[in-house]
Order: sequence, then structure tokens, then C-alpha cells
Amino acid sequence: MTVKDITHILEEFAPLTYAEDFDNVGLLVGNASNEVTGVLVTLDTLENVVDEAIAKKCNLIVSFHPIIFGGLKKITGKNYVERVVIKAIKNDIAIYSNHTALDNARHGVNTKICEVLGLSNTQILIPQKNTIKKLTTYIPNNNLEEVKNALFKAGAGDIGNYSDCSFTVEGNGTYKANSDANPVKGSIGTTHTENETMLTCVFGKNEESTIIKALLSSHPYEEVAYDVQTIENTNQNIGMGMVGELDKEVSEIEFLDHLKHKMNAKLVRHSNFLNKPVKKVAVLGGSGSFAIGSAKAAGADVFVTADLKYHQFYEAENQIVLADIGHFETEQFTKNLLVDYLTKKIPNFAIHLSESITNPINYF
Repeated sequence: MTVKDITHILEEFAPLTYAEDFDNVGLLVGNASNEVTGVLVTLDTLENVVDEAIAKKCNLIVSFHPIIFGGLKKITGKNYVERVVIKAIKNDIAIYSNHTALDNARHGVNTKICEVLGLSNTQILIPQKNTIKKLTTYIPNNNLEEVKNALFKAGAGDIGNYSDCSFTVEGNGTYKANSDANPVKGSIGTTHTENETMLTCVFGKNEESTIIKALLSSHPYEEVAYDVQTIENTNQNIGMGMVGELDKEVSEIEFLDHLKHKMNAKLVRHSNFLNKPVKKVAVLGGSGSFAIGSAKAAGADVFVTADLKYHQFYEAENQIVLADIGHFETEQFTKNLLVDYLTKKIPNFAIHLSESITNPINYF
């Protein structure tokens, strides 16, 4: 398998189109056409991780966090980022990152946190906007089923737990072919009227090129009339954070003990206790201060995240308990998630879980 083959599999799980605009995701180092000898999955790509990849004969590192985040104007080895890039290139090792694409994926980072904490009835905390598109096209009645089925096969019409969703309206389409045209129906220079059906269906923005390719290859016309619009409907399967429920109510202290144990946290920084039971829990791996308001609006009793600043704890406002367990701690199981996924997809391939310690924070 090539690097491109494996990254394609990863992007079926976490499409890069769902990454945040500020992020730097995808293949960061290496040649996409190189054959892969083994894959090392890590949270961060540091020099010791590249050394581990070399020792395990892995020439593709799948790293949750991107080693290259801002632009590199020089690569001289003066800092850890440049040294990692130099070592990877010297040893012909590719580096791929999916970061916020995996954060936003329905079964990504935050689903894993919910799984570890034993939360059920989970939902996306902040659905991502502008992720749903709508296709409208016009098809001769005799060709409707063929084109519609091709679109459904490509992924159009999938809404939540439903597939093959569409809406149709019959009408009359007209066109006049010029001398350079090769009309399937009608004659050059004559206005032709055809009984057509207007078909509309929705799809995820990551599927647009596939959907349009399916439309053009299955439609009988030389020139296919269609338009694609981004719609305002929120996508309940894509977005940041999740909210779910414990099997039973527990006290705030009991929940923090549970949280600390399950997430292997050295400590929990938290806002004031409210002296009420905990049932509904919101989670967001990594830096999640921007979601405090959303966690409160969702009615969560506790919001588990990381990197909260002093004044942000005030934002609890006696409505919720904010629990900061650390950036690494919230995302540590992400590499297990990716290893499990890749192992299921390519079971006879060498997929390794990195043993390197990459948490930069120590506790005394």
C-alpha cells in the first residue's frame, strides 16, 4: 500500500474538509506515492517518535497533532520542529496529521472520551456549520432512476440514520443546440422540449467531487444542468465536543474521582462545586474554553476539557462544574482510536501504537 492509500482510508473516517480553517492537516512530510512498510500512530511527532518509527521499520507516522503548524521559512535544525522534519526527510519517513478533522468527526476524539467515561445517549456539542450541501439537477424522465441510483451509490441523500433521500418534481425542460453541439435528444438549431424531473438531494461537503462525478457520468445529456448550494441546516454528526449521560447520578466528588481514574489524570482543576448530582456530562478534547457556553446551554452538569485559564473558571457562574484534566490527558486515547480503526480496515498490515512519551507537562 502507498501513503496515499492509507491516508485515503483515514480520510474516510475523518475527512480533511471538516478540519478547522486555522489548522494544518493532511500529508505534511513525504511522498504520497511511496510504498508503506509500516505505520506508527502517535499523538505528537517528536524526535524520539521518529527514532521509534525507524526502529520499528515504519515509514509513515500518523500523528494527531501536526508537527508543522505555522509556516517554515528555514529548516536549519534550530528548534524541535525543524529537527523532526529534517530527521523524517533523511530517513524517508512521511508524516500525516488529521487533528481537528478527527476532533470534528462523529466517532472521533470526543466519542472516545465518552466511551472511556461510560457516557451514553451522546450528541455533538457544537455542530459544525456549512457542512451540508444540496444538489439540484434536471433529468429526462426515462433516465431518472439510473441517475438517482448513481447519486445514492456515491453518497448523496444520506441524512442521519436514513439513506436514498431525495425530492422530485416533474416539469418541462427546453434547450436549443448550436452547430457545435451533439444533442442526445432534439435537433441542432431547433428548440427542444423534454419531459424532465427536477431532483434535489443533500450530501456532506466532503463528498462534492464524488457526487458531481457520479452525476456527470450517469446523466445522458452532453451539458448537464445542475447547481450546488451550501445550506444552513446544522449537521448533527459533525462538530466539536460531545454531551452524554452517565448510567446513574453520582456526586460531584464521585464523578471527579471517576474522571481522574478513567482518564489517568494526575490532577483535576475544577470550578466551585454546586452540591448537586452529576448525570449529564459535556466533553471536549484539547483546549475547550470556547465551548463553556455551549456546555451550559446543553444543560451539562460538568464540562470536561483542558487548558482553561484563571478567569475562564469564573464563566461557570454557578451553572456548571468546569473540570480541566490537562491537554494530553483529554487526547491520550486518540492514538488507540486510530490504531483500532486502521487495524480493522487493513488487518494484515503493520500498524503500531507509539510507545514514546510525548506529554510535555510534568507534575511534582
